[in-house]
Amino acid sequence: MKVVSLFANIGVAEAYLKEIGFEVLLANEINKKRADLYSRIYPDTNMIKGDFSDGAVLDLLVKEAIRLGIELVIATPPCQGMSTAGQQKAYDERNNLIVPTLDFIKKVMPKYALIENVPMFLKTKIKVNDKSILIPDLIEKELSDLFYIESELVDAQHYSVPQVRERSILLLTNKELFENKTISRKWVIPLKHKTLVTMKDVIGDMPPIDPYIKDVTEEEVLEIFPSFFIKKKKALSISRWNNPPHHVKRQVIAMMHTPAGKSAFENEKYKPFKKNGELIKGFLNTYKRQNWDRPAYTITMDNVKISSQNNVHPGRAIGENESGEALYSDPRALTLFELMLLMSLPKGWPIPDDTSEAFLRRVIGEGIPPLLVKHIFENLNDE
Repeated sequence: MKVVSLFANIGVAEAYLKEIGFEVLLANEINKKRADLYSRIYPDTNMIKGDFSDGAVLDLLVKEAIRLGIELVIATPPCQGMSTAGQQKAYDERNNLIVPTLDFIKKVMPKYALIENVPMFLKTKIKVNDKSILIPDLIEKELSDLFYIESELVDAQHYSVPQVRERSILLLTNKELFENKTISRKWVIPLKHKTLVTMKDVIGDMPPIDPYIKDVTEEEVLEIFPSFFIKKKKALSISRWNNPPHHVKRQVIAMMHTPAGKSAFENEKYKPFKKNGELIKGFLNTYKRQNWDRPAYTITMDNVKISSQNNVHPGRAIGENESGEALYSDPRALTLFELMLLMSLPKGWPIPDDTSEAFLRRVIGEGIPPLLVKHIFENLNDE
């Protein structure tokens, strides 16, 4: 089936589609850096760069989609305007990108379409012709005569993704093609998988990695972590993206004394504090270790900070210090490679070696887990 990916980012969503029989022939992305990386990962896809809300870009995409015989649309409009991790500004202009998306779908009239976004997508209002309307109501108004619409809030952890990640999913099926039997099925959300995939299942056999402490000398790093470079070499032998994160000493020390599933704010002695020695006030989901026996918490764009939400490796008990206090391994944020695995990206995903790690961390934190997309698309792969 021939596919177009709108708001394609670097192509996280479509990482498994080729192997299950879907051919992404066309894509669009406004950001040049993202579009260029997409083209390096997917060189056979025609990437049209530009603002999708620009009439000329939209017309070019419609024309090319019709020429290529596009049968399925993936649309993942930017979510920052409605994400709980963002400012949730009322009537954020990015939320209105659903309008040209619906226009594109009506002009191309594919067999199927997938629209996905953050959970608040189904509860967000936008202004169209100076009138306020809920996005789901707009979709119903514009498309219900043309498409069957399946709408559901799904959690990626229920589809073998080792991460809690809720997404609003809308699946569209062309009514005319279904009723005249050109296509044989309506697109529906697959049944939930019975077993959760945990962090232990995915990264439990990875060797420990010490963080690099960036506010001290290298000699002091080795005083705290004598095997730092040995562990780093072993980590990089697994993947060039398995690089130790860099943190400040006071955060590392706090996490060295924090067990799995706990926040350093819960420590009796080793609590988070500022550079001036003042204790930090914060929530128990920050400076927090994750849990081995659960899927990972939602990966955000701010995934390299110990001080952000649920970012710290679960760690393992490794003994005691001279004072008899328990110590734990991996007092750090997850490596980029670990994040890729927890995002369900394939190990062999062809990311060019010269790609910025900071850039990759950010865009991966924006994406939909590709394994979830794969399971949704498998409902159509015998169509």
